[in-house]
Amino acid sequence: MGTTENLNTIDAIKKLKELAESAHICMFCTNLNVLPIAARPMSIEEVDEDGNIWFISSAHSNKNEEIKHDDQVQLFFSNTGSSEYLSVYGQAFIYTDRKTVEDKWSAVANAWFDGKDDPEITIIRVTPQETKYWDTQDGKMITLLKIAASTITGNNKHGVGGVEGELNI
Repeated sequence: MGTTENLNTIDAIKKLKELAESAHICMFCTNLNVLPIAARPMSIEEVDEDGNIWFISSAHSNKNEEIKHDDQVQLFFSNTGSSEYLSVYGQAFIYTDRKTVEDKWSAVANAWFDGKDDPEITIIRVTPQETKYWDTQDGKMITLLKIAASTITGNNKHGVGGVEGELNI
């Protein structure tokens, strides 16, 4: 049976940063009021000290166009290797100024852009408004061993479960 552990401020930002950066890629969802919602994989650039999540994007992408019409977005992170999951509902902001591009640029983005001076580059900041996480209490290997022990013995008192909660940033 799992437990609930809601985290606030510094602990919440630390957990958000840990889970988002370990997954590194999320499903970035826009047009939340239109079904099916638009979703695409996006690599994060950074989770800053305030809990904002930063991305590099193309100015004329569908995602940017959709954010211009409705800035509410949902991000889904999954790190199946360690059984960690994160859902972030928030507000997206698009930056085109050179200072922000320079600050958030990474060499990996060269795969999509012609260097950091490419005029198509925009930076997206997502400010979390509601964030939930799911994690194993003991890590994946210990959890799998507990499941195996419960299966073999028929005894479910091995403490199999995870922790979930809200991250109040």
